[in-house]
Order: sequence, then C-alpha cells, then structure tokens
Amino acid sequence: MSSHVEPKLYEEAVKKEEWRNAMKNEIKALNINETWSITDLPPGKRSIGCKWVYKLKFNADGKIERYKARLLAKGYTQVEGIDYHETFSPVAKIMTIRLLIAVAAAKNWHLDQLDVNNTFLHGDLDEEVYMDLPQGLCTEKPNQVCCLKKSLYGLK
Repeated sequence: MSSHVEPKLYEEAVKKEEWRNAMKNEIKALNINETWSITDLPPGKRSIGCKWVYKLKFNADGKIERYKARLLAKGYTQVEGIDYHETFSPVAKIMTIRLLIAVAAAKNWHLDQLDVNNTFLHGDLDEEVYMDLPQGLCTEKPNQVCCLKKSLYGLK
C-alpha cells in the first residue's frame, strides 16, 4: 500500500485519470444532491474557499478498491454571527456504539457495516454561505461562486 501516493494538490491529481474521475463523481454527487447553485457573489458578501482532498480506498487484500476525492469547504474562515450561528456535529459516542455491539452480541444478532456516500451533505443550511468554485469546475461567466444550499464537509 505504501507504494501508492495520494496527491496533496489538485495540480497533482488532475494528471491522473483515476483522480479526475473521482473528482467528476464527487461533483456529480454534489449536483444530484443540489448542494449549491452557481451565482454571482452579491455585493457586500464574501466567499469561503474550498479544497480537494484525495484518499485511496483499499480492499482487504491490499488492492485499490477506489479513488476517493472529497471537496471540503474551508470553514475555518467562516465568521461566527455572519456565516454561521451555531455548530453541530452528528457523531455517535463510542459508549453508545459499544452498548449496541454488546446488546447485539448478547442477543446473538447479526451486525452489518455500511458506508453511505455523501451522508453529511443532506443537511439544509439556514445561513447564506458562498463558496469559491472548486478547481476544475468551469462556468460560463467569470467570477461566479457557489451559493451553498446544503452542508458541505468542513463547514462550521
């Protein structure tokens, strides 16, 4: 596995077809989910940046299962009271997971694990948040931005 290199920058990833396809798949999923609309940045508003992150997913035998590209919003640039009002992270506590596994073991239940793509992206946004266009996404007009309708990885 160590012989496989995950790109750190878009400029590195775009050179390889597998990473370009992974980015296309991510953009497609974001579009299907209606995560944003492309618009001009309104006067007096600012946009936050975004970044591509790349990860190789391996099978149990060590072979590459898929190339994963994820678009992250640079939420650390958001300003409280302007870009967001409160934060929320829907994460299960480890004690809850342990309890569920213990009950399943005690009752001899069968457990399955699954990976749901883009689960984080189903939360609607109440705030007005604008994000720079991701690298590789072209528009007909220059200087347009994404008006986020749904949550994106990295947002506050």
